[in-house]
Amino acid sequence: MTVNLTTVLSSATRQVVISRDGPTVVIGERINPTGRKQVLAAFAAGDFEIARTDALAQVEAGAQMLDVNAGVPGADEPVMLRQVMQTVMAATDVPLCIDTADPVALAAALSFYKGKALVNSCNGEERSLKAVLPIVKEYGAAVIGLCMDDDGIPETPEARLAVAGKIIERAGKLGIPIEDVIIDPLALTMGADSHAGRIAMDTIELIIKEFDVNITMGASNISFGMPDRPYINSAFIAMAIHAGMTCPITNPLVTQVITAVLAADLAMGRDDYGMRWIKAFRKRQKAAGAAA
Repeated sequence: MTVNLTTVLSSATRQVVISRDGPTVVIGERINPTGRKQVLAAFAAGDFEIARTDALAQVEAGAQMLDVNAGVPGADEPVMLRQVMQTVMAATDVPLCIDTADPVALAAALSFYKGKALVNSCNGEERSLKAVLPIVKEYGAAVIGLCMDDDGIPETPEARLAVAGKIIERAGKLGIPIEDVIIDPLALTMGADSHAGRIAMDTIELIIKEFDVNITMGASNISFGMPDRPYINSAFIAMAIHAGMTCPITNPLVTQVITAVLAADLAMGRDDYGMRWIKAFRKRQKAAGAAA
């Protein structure tokens, strides 16, 4: 087992360090047309202003990185992804998580990105391993590895651990260092499986014990189909941070969620003298006063 692995990502001017020794890194999820009709319509029309405003709002709310997805059905994804990324990069200098299932679009995006990006994502399917990992290696990026393979999503934490090990091994054979593989244990909706949250957290603990890699999740998925989702998401995200998650992909504009991240870091001893918590509290007070 390795100890205290650190993943370093960057834009042209800013660096982000992901480690269990430091504060949780929030990756903003909102620049994605999937499930967002307004974004889908804007991107399809060639209007990327919504990406700019979403980028600025998420960074202001506490995101240290931004996930960027341009998957519009029927569109030229390599071209559109570049346009969306350029819009976001002109608005903010936070590092980007490039979210695409298209290897051509991924290579095109990484070819002009300045810095070290995070690729979202690869999984344990042979097709994915062979298509994505060589591109990650070529451009010196880091990659998210999803705990699913040719047999689908494993039902048990032990089986998901095995998939994580396969991805890490295959990445290593290509010369991708283990610290540049961030594992996603998969947060499935508890509305369909009441054990989904526990399985995800048990998987986190097994992966850390075996590999000590950094952990991400599309944390908002856990509450899909349930009422009062912000409360579920905030409780789950705090518990997952305690289990070992270091860089959730989530919506920082949801006050309950970003506050839960800050509270979890404070409780874990990652916020010296509570200064980040106090700063956020004062910011919320100021916003409330302005709105009154």
